[in-house]
Amino acid sequence: MTHYLEFEKPLAEIEGKAEELRAMARQNEEMDVVSEAEALDKKAAEMLIDLYKNLTPWRKCQVARHPERPHCKDYIHALFTDYTTLAGDRNFADDDAVMGGIARFEDKPVVVIGHEKGNDTKSRIERNFGMARPEGYRKAIRLMELADKFGMPVITLVDTPGAYPGKGAEERGQSEAIARSTEKCLQIGVPLVSVVIGEGGSGGAVAFATANRVAMLEHSIYSVISPEGCASILWKDTEKMREAAEALRLTAQDLKKLGVNDLIINEPQGGAHRDCNLAQVSVKAAISGLLKELSGKSPKVLINDRRKRFLDIGSSGLTA
Repeated sequence: MTHYLEFEKPLAEIEGKAEELRAMARQNEEMDVVSEAEALDKKAAEMLIDLYKNLTPWRKCQVARHPERPHCKDYIHALFTDYTTLAGDRNFADDDAVMGGIARFEDKPVVVIGHEKGNDTKSRIERNFGMARPEGYRKAIRLMELADKFGMPVITLVDTPGAYPGKGAEERGQSEAIARSTEKCLQIGVPLVSVVIGEGGSGGAVAFATANRVAMLEHSIYSVISPEGCASILWKDTEKMREAAEALRLTAQDLKKLGVNDLIINEPQGGAHRDCNLAQVSVKAAISGLLKELSGKSPKVLINDRRKRFLDIGSSGLTA
């Protein structure tokens, strides 16, 4: 069953009617509803285009969080071969909110790291809804060091509402782990490409996305705080999240103007969740192009390029 977002309710009614007609036809073969169903399909397709033509920032937040949107695990299985999980931070524990390991991308060895939210109640609890603990960031540091040692490019897939703010995480040095992961991103002498596939929340995202090149899916978001959190702080009212989403300039389109991301990856009509295979093909093409752009550069050039990129963020959009 398709999960419809709040603003997609009119679309849900039309697609539901089309499916009802087909269900009735399956029960009674004498019924001829093909033309009626096709007419509803056409109307639904037109409505889908209209709904997604100019999404507001808040609606983009809803699409970025869609439960059926492909997650890190889906992209790893679709884009990489010979993936071997490397678990644990060699200090405290393994963190299931962070996936990582060695794999092949277009038959070349790489290290891939990403946030995994899970796709049902059980897996979401196991993955802590994609909110990494300190051991997750320390695992990422270990994998980046491994990549640097053996000259393997690093690909990160960002999809997190933010780092886990629980007491245990704070006791184990959450802020220090995030800072060191960000620092490690700036230090490694291999190409580092990051793709925001859903949510890019606060320092929890920056710790993986301090890259040579950052790409964002068309309906993904990337911000210093969630709209709900921003609204709670500024207006003491989480219902102001729509206004907060506007003010945060968290969409891929706004961030491209500010120089935060380098590439916007087009999604299938209606979002990545409507055609996961097509979304995965688009992400693969984007990663391939960005890696080719960085190929052959020396470690010193890659490190300087990465640092300069982040020092320049915002300069191109100060008057926007």
